[in-house]
Amino acid sequence: MTAAISAKVLERFPAGSPRGSWPAEEFAARRRAEGEPATVVMDLESDAFLVVVPADGD
Repeated sequence: MTAAISAKVLERFPAGSPRGSWPAEEFAARRRAEGEPATVVMDLESDAFLVVVPADGD
């Protein structure tokens, strides 16, 4: 089963970060600290981590 979820991409980070480096998670944590419901997801097609927030009632 596949669910379609509408989201806005805030930032993209390449998946090949150095070991122990989590730039997408750190970026999302800063957004959450500012009150934005940011989540990190993996875009398999582009091999990148995306920081997303729910889209505004599209």
